[in-house]
Amino acid sequence: MTRPLRVAVLDHTAELGGAELALLRTCVALDPSRVEVTVVLFADGPLADRLRAVDVPVHVVPLDPRTAATDRMQAGRSVAGAARSAAATLPFVARLTEVLRGIGPDVVHTTSLKADLLGLPAAARARSPLVWHVHDRIAEDYLPAPVARALRVLARRGPRHVVVNSRATAETLLPLPRGWTLAYPGLAPEQVAADPASRAVPPEPVIGLVGRVSPTKGQREFVEACALLAPRFPTARFRVVGAALFAEAAYEAEVRALAERRGLGDRMEWTGWVADPAAEVDALSVLVHASPVPEPFGQVVVEGMARGVPVVATAGGGVDEIARAADGTERCLLVPPRDPAALADAVARVLDRPQEAAARADRAWKDVQAEFAVAETAERLTAVWRSVSRPRARG
Repeated sequence: MTRPLRVAVLDHTAELGGAELALLRTCVALDPSRVEVTVVLFADGPLADRLRAVDVPVHVVPLDPRTAATDRMQAGRSVAGAARSAAATLPFVARLTEVLRGIGPDVVHTTSLKADLLGLPAAARARSPLVWHVHDRIAEDYLPAPVARALRVLARRGPRHVVVNSRATAETLLPLPRGWTLAYPGLAPEQVAADPASRAVPPEPVIGLVGRVSPTKGQREFVEACALLAPRFPTARFRVVGAALFAEAAYEAEVRALAERRGLGDRMEWTGWVADPAAEVDALSVLVHASPVPEPFGQVVVEGMARGVPVVATAGGGVDEIARAADGTERCLLVPPRDPAALADAVARVLDRPQEAAARADRAWKDVQAEFAVAETAERLTAVWRSVSRPRARG
């Protein structure tokens, strides 16, 4: 009997970011008779706990905290610093290689930029074909120019195949002579509302932004838009759902101070991290996506649509693929990035035209169930892994 394909998935973090939650959903959706997945994390934490809870084997290979904490902007500030960082990772790569040899994967699949880079030499030494799963736009408005250029070169020469989370991400990498596959971060069935019409609509407007508190998610722009909405809708409340991760606590403090200066006071609520984001989305009149730079995908936009909640989002990147149906029908309202006034006007339109907003949200709810299902994500990844797996007996 042929054994399942053995896949080792690498991620640098065990925090519950968007890509990590997508990984968790995908692991659950994989057919165990066809794929045997093991996850290798470069830190221990909540993701490891969640994976173990659904019986996914986890190996932790600790990465030096200083390297792990280096964000994408810091990485491009100094060539000398980058060289020192690379040298410092050599012992880690050796340990990672040994873990991979112990697993004996048919394919190594990396899911973050740090994992992409560190997985290249480790997979080569372990003699396993490598697939990069790119969740970031490899563009100069999202990454330092030297980092973006280096990643584009490596993507064309290093991995056997590249998986992207949106066409917008693919466009920042093309050409990819070894081939690429689009696999949207799919929704699990329980993330989709059974009947959005039964949702308890708040009696007074509640406008919220859901996601990690980070400059790339636009909480600052959201607060500025809320300050414009506050006098227009005196009973409205505003809500930031999520917490700062990856050393971004200082940004959260700045945004909280801005809300106070704008006079929002107790009308602005901060939930911190929540275990059930869907319940928070259900409690909103309008879900806002306010990223100041084009996002690679826009997971929260899809999650809002899946709950039947009206969405206002900033245009660009993967969000453009979500916001319009194939026939051009609007699924949400789009506004330019970094434009709090336009954001406020779009939210006001949703609140002032509830029937129009409800019809748009209902169309979006129906569409996302077909287009953004995790079962399809799992099928596409399985097909990629089979196409690149090293030929060896699996009996």
